[in-house]
Parts: sequence; C-alpha cells; structure tokens
Amino acid sequence: MTQPWKDRAAIDRMLDEDETWAVVGLGGDPWRTAYSIAKELQQRGKRIVPIHPSADGERKVLGELVYKTLADVPFPIDVVDVFRRSEAAGEFADQAVAVGAKGVWFQQGVVDEDAFRRTTEAGVPMVMDVCPSQEWFYRERLRA
Repeated sequence: MTQPWKDRAAIDRMLDEDETWAVVGLGGDPWRTAYSIAKELQQRGKRIVPIHPSADGERKVLGELVYKTLADVPFPIDVVDVFRRSEAAGEFADQAVAVGAKGVWFQQGVVDEDAFRRTTEAGVPMVMDVCPSQEWFYRERLRA
C-alpha cells in the first residue's frame, strides 16, 4: 500500500506547476543536501527562497536573499521544501499553511504524520519522504 504522503498527483503538481520554492534549512554550505537540491531546483527553472535562522537581511545563497522565517518572505510561496529532522519539521508545515503556501514537501527520510494530517486538513497538499531530484531522475529514466 502506498503511503498517502507519496501521492503522485501532489508530487507531479508541485514539480510541474509550482514555481517558487522556499527551502527551509538552506545555508551557504555547498556540501549539504539542501544546497544541491536547491541548485537543481534553480537549474530546472524554479525560483528558490533560502530560509535559514542565520539570515541577516543581506546574505545571499545561490544568488537569492536569505530570509530568517517564512513569514519574512514578502511575496507568495508555492512550495515549502523542508530540510530538517522529522522531530523539528512539523512546525514548518504549520508555518507554510499560515503563509498561504500551495504545498509542503518534506525531504527523503523526513516523516511527521501529525504534521501531514494538520496540513492536509487545512487544504494544503503535502509530500513526505520524497526527494525531488530522485523524482526527476525516475521520470527521465522512464522517458528514455
């Protein structure tokens, strides 16, 4: 049985239609997974918005201004992509709902069933335990 948080329609919509991705936990370290995924999002035409508690209003990562919180972002966010451990990730799903994001994406290995319930009950699609890079890789393999 497929887990409800790996809904194909939600995954496809976020990857294909949503343009602005806030990346929670994106700092300037190119060796971190958040950095490489954000870079790939950019390469695939997405606008990334780094979210990191060390933001000072001037710092940039991958050419984009870093914001301290989702609430600090002065424009609409389509997807909130969370690079935090499962026990710390749920608060960002709640913040995503609060700022009106269209979707929430928890990276591979990150699962919070209570956050999934809260988020989807609020009408916001959510994906967990999925990597966008791997999804694109699998799609390209299927087309080959």
